[in-house]
Amino acid sequence: MNRTGLFIALGLALVIGLLFGIYPELDLKLAALFYDPAIKSFPIKLDAVAEFARDAAMWIAWTFALPAIVAFVVKLARPDRPMLIPGRAAIFLLVTIILSAGILTNFTFKSYWGRPRPVMVTEFNGPWQFVPWWDPRGACGKNCSFFSGEGATAFWTYAPAALTPPAWRPLAYAAATLFGITTSVLRMAFGGHFFTDVAAAGLVSFLVIWLAYAFIYRWPATRMTDAQVDAGLARLASTWSRLTRRWRPLG
Repeated sequence: MNRTGLFIALGLALVIGLLFGIYPELDLKLAALFYDPAIKSFPIKLDAVAEFARDAAMWIAWTFALPAIVAFVVKLARPDRPMLIPGRAAIFLLVTIILSAGILTNFTFKSYWGRPRPVMVTEFNGPWQFVPWWDPRGACGKNCSFFSGEGATAFWTYAPAALTPPAWRPLAYAAATLFGITTSVLRMAFGGHFFTDVAAAGLVSFLVIWLAYAFIYRWPATRMTDAQVDAGLARLASTWSRLTRRWRPLG
């Protein structure tokens, strides 16, 4: 999570955004690699192994988030006990997966950016007109194509990779990149997303993680300690407990 990685991500965003903005047909050409005109469909959708791999990718990603979820819940239930994992790590993992795989994708862009998925456009036997990545005026009403929620979840594994020991971190980043790319290609093969959808997912996830890491660990004005996080969650749990005790007689 250094500045070199940030500059690479911003550079890729600029190049991909401009290239596919000027030549949006590139998205259609890449999607066509997975389309079979003879059956007028994306054949891998019928493959049980591919379907299992798609589900397994999400299980793997959320498995990395599970320790943080458990630690947070246990801390709220028992504020007198120390966190099961370092407090900063728990907050970092939870905040980044909620933002990248939840709020920014499923509750923001995918709900209000009406880009149809490949299986929905006329070029691939669908009912709606193709629109480039930058155009939110597509015919899709909800759960749309831009940008990929599963791609963002897969690339979110950059977050646990950032917490590995420094000697292992390059290997962890490489594994997260490979995992994100593989999951994204699979989504394209299913006809679920265009290239720009999964590219945006990876870049947005990386930028969210980079900013969160800097905020929690690096920037002097905002960085935290594990003790501060632990104490803050303990106060939150105590406040919640007092409020519920007050409401209970009213209930």
